[in-house]
Amino acid sequence: MTHPFLDLAPLSAAHFAAIERRVARLLGTEQDVVIMQGEALLPLEGCIRSGAKPGSTALNVVTGPYGQTFGDWLRDCGAHVVDLAVPFHTAVTARQVEQALTEHPEIDFVSLVHAEAATGNTNPVAEIGKVVRAHGALFMVDAVASVAAEPLLVDAWGVDLCVIGAQKAMGGPAGVSAVSVSERAWQRFTENPGAPRRSYLSLLDWKERWIDGGRRALPHAPAQLEMLALEACVERIEAAGLDAVTARHARAAEATRAGALALGGGRSGRPGLSGPSALEPYVHDAADAAPVATTLRAPAGTDASELVARALAADPTLPLVAGGGALAHEMIRVNHYGPDATHDVVHATLAALGAALGDMSGPAVDLEAASRAVTAVWTRPA
Repeated sequence: MTHPFLDLAPLSAAHFAAIERRVARLLGTEQDVVIMQGEALLPLEGCIRSGAKPGSTALNVVTGPYGQTFGDWLRDCGAHVVDLAVPFHTAVTARQVEQALTEHPEIDFVSLVHAEAATGNTNPVAEIGKVVRAHGALFMVDAVASVAAEPLLVDAWGVDLCVIGAQKAMGGPAGVSAVSVSERAWQRFTENPGAPRRSYLSLLDWKERWIDGGRRALPHAPAQLEMLALEACVERIEAAGLDAVTARHARAAEATRAGALALGGGRSGRPGLSGPSALEPYVHDAADAAPVATTLRAPAGTDASELVARALAADPTLPLVAGGGALAHEMIRVNHYGPDATHDVVHATLAALGAALGDMSGPAVDLEAASRAVTAVWTRPA
């Protein structure tokens, strides 16, 4: 008995290469694109271990938990690491990066997360890229959460290493990822004696065995289901239009923020917010908020984990999660990406949060006001 997910013809090298070309177009790059057979942490670690070495100095921008992970990997490679950490409720600025580069002219590698889904902020890669390129450092960007949720122009922004995953705004699988690699980056990797070789982490192996060979023979058997799913979600983005997909995510983020502020039900604990608010945006400035996910601060005296659990008990399909680690009791994250970046999902999510909040703390929540705010954003002419 045949099964469409099990009885698959082998994925040819030509088909694999064609998917790589489509990903390159999505990223706006003429650089080499390598699709790696694992979650995006695979190429992220591969990039760092190939580009950093003892004697090198890296600027590691920390705006969330992934930036902290990159710093650990960089130190493990023997690099001296300069951490540029900013509060998670904001974004880093190009001026801050420029100042760090001026104070440490020896910096030759810069790592940055474009959008931190875990904390809900996004960083200005275009402006930072200009500063990094003027300095001459290699620039690595984690765009796993930003690709298809907001503009991402690898070549125009001077990004040497751009890592993406398909599981968020692209609406695809988590088990496959991709990285674009500039000529400067390949040269750095080649000159690094500590760069992984004969390893699953090795980008140089892909270059020698795949790219330099004309992409005629794959180094190993590809994950067929994940590759086909990646191709399908790229096709879907192409059909809808990338601009339309990013606009939908931006609207979902704006609607979520507006609806949360309109919900009411508790006194705001932060100066500058007008009127009562049950749920405050965790990222203070809307310009710093990521389109892929909106983070909210639970009202004082309300446990975020319990609030999320109550909301999910009413509808377990909602894209809700409490913050991780130390933020578990104060942060709520609405993951409005991919198929969840819609009016109906945003509306249902805020309705469930409002109902749960009313049950827990008893404040008056205005579900109608939240609904009107969400709809007003969603129906506004583009």
